[in-house]
Amino acid sequence: MQLFVSSSGIRAILLFQVVLFTLASTAQVKRLYIANDDHTDYMWTADEAKYDTAFVQMLDYYLDQIDVTKSNPDDYQARFNCDGGYWLTVYEKYRTPQQFKRLVAAIKSGHISSPLTALANTYGAQPTEAVIRGMYAAGKMERKLGIRFRMAVAMENQTLPLGLSSLWAGSGARYSWKGVCACATRITKSNFRSRRHQLYNYTGLDGSKVIMKWNNLGINNTYMGGYAEARGGVKPKDTLEGIKTMIRYLDTLCSPGNTYAHLAAGAFGYGWDDLATFVSPFFIEAARSMTTATRKIRVSNEEDFFKDIEKNYPILPSESVSYGNEWDTYSVSLNETTAKVRRATEQLRNAEALASVIGLKNKTFYKKMADARNGAWEGYGLYWEHDWTADGPVSQKDRADWQVKIQERISAYSDSLLTNGISELGSQLKKAANPRFYVFNALSWTRNDVADIPYTGKYPCDIVDLATNKPVTSQLIYKSGKPFIRILAENIPSVGYKVFEIRTGQGRTGLPDAATLEGYYLTNNYYRIKINGAGVLTEIYDRAANRQLVKAVKGTFVNDLGVTEKNPGSPVTIEDTGPVSVTVKAVAQYPVPHTVRVTLFSNQPRIDIEDSIQANFTELQTWSFSFNLDKPTTRHEELGSVLTVKTETNGGHYAAQNARYDWQTFNHFADLSEDNYGVTLSNEDCSFFRLGNSKPDSLDETASQIHALAGGQTDRYVVTPAGRKDTTRLGIASQNGQTDFKYRFSLTTHSKAFDPVDAMKFSLVHQNPLVTGMVTGSAAARDVKTFSLLNISDPGVLLWSVKPSDDAGASSLTTRFWNMKDKKTQPLVALQTGIGKAWITSHLETIESEVKPSNGKLTMSFAPFQIKTYQLLAGPDK
Repeated sequence: MQLFVSSSGIRAILLFQVVLFTLASTAQVKRLYIANDDHTDYMWTADEAKYDTAFVQMLDYYLDQIDVTKSNPDDYQARFNCDGGYWLTVYEKYRTPQQFKRLVAAIKSGHISSPLTALANTYGAQPTEAVIRGMYAAGKMERKLGIRFRMAVAMENQTLPLGLSSLWAGSGARYSWKGVCACATRITKSNFRSRRHQLYNYTGLDGSKVIMKWNNLGINNTYMGGYAEARGGVKPKDTLEGIKTMIRYLDTLCSPGNTYAHLAAGAFGYGWDDLATFVSPFFIEAARSMTTATRKIRVSNEEDFFKDIEKNYPILPSESVSYGNEWDTYSVSLNETTAKVRRATEQLRNAEALASVIGLKNKTFYKKMADARNGAWEGYGLYWEHDWTADGPVSQKDRADWQVKIQERISAYSDSLLTNGISELGSQLKKAANPRFYVFNALSWTRNDVADIPYTGKYPCDIVDLATNKPVTSQLIYKSGKPFIRILAENIPSVGYKVFEIRTGQGRTGLPDAATLEGYYLTNNYYRIKINGAGVLTEIYDRAANRQLVKAVKGTFVNDLGVTEKNPGSPVTIEDTGPVSVTVKAVAQYPVPHTVRVTLFSNQPRIDIEDSIQANFTELQTWSFSFNLDKPTTRHEELGSVLTVKTETNGGHYAAQNARYDWQTFNHFADLSEDNYGVTLSNEDCSFFRLGNSKPDSLDETASQIHALAGGQTDRYVVTPAGRKDTTRLGIASQNGQTDFKYRFSLTTHSKAFDPVDAMKFSLVHQNPLVTGMVTGSAAARDVKTFSLLNISDPGVLLWSVKPSDDAGASSLTTRFWNMKDKKTQPLVALQTGIGKAWITSHLETIESEVKPSNGKLTMSFAPFQIKTYQLLAGPDK
């Protein structure tokens, strides 16, 4: 059915409506917004090629509709809403510059809207920095086009993290709307029909906010509260009547006596699971024909609704809660691929810090990798696309292959930046007669830690710290059969390096090994641990606190994959030993073949655990950690926030309703603490953990056990009233055939109350090992012994990332900091080169305002728990 309304006809009707409004001047006019979009189920409804074609064809169509209706009254002009910034990327790729310019003009005029988010993603599985990098393409588009994108969306999945609001707000977003599927869910559907707020400030722990429209669910997901609200039915026989149905619903929503309590309301979204939608005239006719003296209907770009709310309802209720995870967990059905993206993300911390130092001398180093970098940023926006259910027209194999392709793009960039950076920094330093190497620290505090350098020369030998001209403790270790020298590197400066020299000698002799192994017991100055033949830690005795840390819960101990026999096979064997560290190894076949390596160190209370599984598995697998703690409180890094795993009614951060509780986001750490004692567990490769015996509808708040999710399919379809059988698992079956999985944890104890600064610093040290590289520079290269690029005065404010700015010159550094404390602070930040100019930017590097350094240093300002991004123009290198 084609529907056309002439411009002259619309103008005549408008005059009539003006008369009606005049006659009803004393009545309050309802302002109803209907917004058209095509919901993108990328790689679910169709493959890449078909969706890219659909994007281009739909935008061409709606641009034509905008031109045809440009003389209409403003409310009845065609508008369209992309539900992902990736639409713009695709359109620019496949259309001419002139055609793209036409699209940009429609965005600037408010007839096309696009969010910062690339696609409708799930977020619970994402590292904090991955969320930000997934919006970098939009940030680049902002600067190129001279516009700002103010929307962000997380659509269809039933849950929503807490910390996402801060990351969105810090990236420039002001508005969001959410509609759920209410399908493939373990959350009771009645919960979706009784939200406590349908319009509220989605507020982070730092106080930043995004206005959120999340309506109660109507009949199904094509009514209010769904992801195609304006549709009026799953497959409406009459498109126009379906839209009119939703306008009547909005009218009722705004009527007296309704808990909504606003005279402005919006029904957003039309596309549902369709590949493409071409329905512009129906929206215009519905708006025109349903407008009355007391009801104004507008074809919306979504932002106009939120601006109305900002103007007329400046005070909204606030929500600062996490709704947990649901579809987010399905990415662990391809766990090793997802873990590789997590590793690549963490590796960027070292790689980009190296590039920042390198850029002081080599102005082109970072710029040369722009194409690969832009591809990686695009990949972050795609990888966690929400249709991990993998139950649509696109086959599971095709979906899995696509996920692997995106992962490889991200990993290739991270690997190349680090590898090239290690080589380039080495070439900037002057070599000598004896071999030299540097040890680099990307973190914002001075570190004493182990550092490994590949080595094939004669050993033993002397390793000398050139800054102190003193020998350091070293030993020979092997990784994957290759020899390395491991040293105890002391006082490695903030975002900087020290240079060491390898000399002929016998090394530091007479030093005891870092730990001793007797039977099943491995002991050092800090811990005595008992490790069985399957790599399960059945005892951890904290020698300083004089207490046993392990207590079995339902037969499981620490680092327990579910081995039923607790002393299977032979005792563990020593793999590497020396005065710096000792590593032992265990190999087991049950419940799946796996290998465990445990390392103790001479200089720090830290237990490193490196696990691997060497077989495919189909059932859900977890690494359990059971502690001897009395009703501890568990905290964890979600994304952009540190949460307490209790419901809001019990002093925690989890919503008391409409939430799912069985899997918590597992980013850098989880900490289980009593009032004055606890354990911090650093995690690099797992996306989620379960606290104790938590279930979808209940949270085991005081459990002393967590289960790190190693992989598998977390959900099946639930049985419906229609009798659907519980047989279809969601996600990728059998890990797509993968047979090699890696997991790295590190554990430490603390004899005091939980401190988020200490927990985060511990995990960052574990997950960002000191970087080493050989010194190879010519006689003209720099002859320096130590160097520090950046320092910050407040130890509670952690440098989260430092990198050359994407679009500015090589001397411009984008620095992101996280105030981990619950109070405001104004730390002083300094660069070794001095700070010439400085700007506060969005997290996506779009400049917000200039700030003035003083004497080459900058005083920054942070709210409690705030992540903030600054661009610093470095002075000339000395």
